[in-house]
Amino acid sequence: MPHPAISFDDTTRLLVLTGAGISAESGLATFRGAGGLWEGSRVEDVATPEAFEANPERVLRFYAARRLGAGAAHPNAAHLALAEAEARLGDRFLLATQNVDGLHARAGSRHTLEIHGSLWRSRCSRCHAGPVEDRSTEIAHPLRACATCGSLMRPDIVWFGEMLDPAHEWAVRSFVKAADMARARLVFLAIGTSGNVYPAAGYVRYAKDLGAETWLANADEAANAHWFDHIVTGPATGVVPALLSASGPEARGVR
Repeated sequence: MPHPAISFDDTTRLLVLTGAGISAESGLATFRGAGGLWEGSRVEDVATPEAFEANPERVLRFYAARRLGAGAAHPNAAHLALAEAEARLGDRFLLATQNVDGLHARAGSRHTLEIHGSLWRSRCSRCHAGPVEDRSTEIAHPLRACATCGSLMRPDIVWFGEMLDPAHEWAVRSFVKAADMARARLVFLAIGTSGNVYPAAGYVRYAKDLGAETWLANADEAANAHWFDHIVTGPATGVVPALLSASGPEARGVR
């Protein structure tokens, strides 16, 4: 049975939320699928401010190894399909990703919010100066001092117990409100996300309250599945290109 495709017209706006499931098909591990372990480490030991304060060397080694793995991975067909949809839709497209691996950017996506941060940047652990590029994959990752205050630099990642950047929340809400104000059709598509992590898991509710058509593409049923009008189950690499096969006027032969 063929997968359905999302229909688009020349005013449709597409808001996409991606989670770890889309990158899993590029070979990157997810912590939620392994009993709270991420690449064999407890998230409490490598993904909290307290862990960094207690043992910064261990945390930095962990993220250096993650960069090594992410650098060896390649964007898959789902990443590429999203980049192609953005190329057709332009500023009527916005992608919010919970992933920190940078694969969306490498696929060509530009209208992207990395709401959980990036493996490829560091910032000061105290004064928050930065972020600055950090591409080190040295397992013996050196401790680096902030040029502004001298405190340790840390990964530019939103760890457990930390708040998301309010500018990202504002950007998502502004995108949805703009569709509402313009009376344009809004489509919300979540891909590879458990529906457990808020506030991102609440984006579908916000979009739906303002009239969005909501789609979920996931290998498993998400915790917030009841908010979706359409659910397509399967691997992202098989499902997402088919869903977006008609994303924009050019795809329909309209000029």
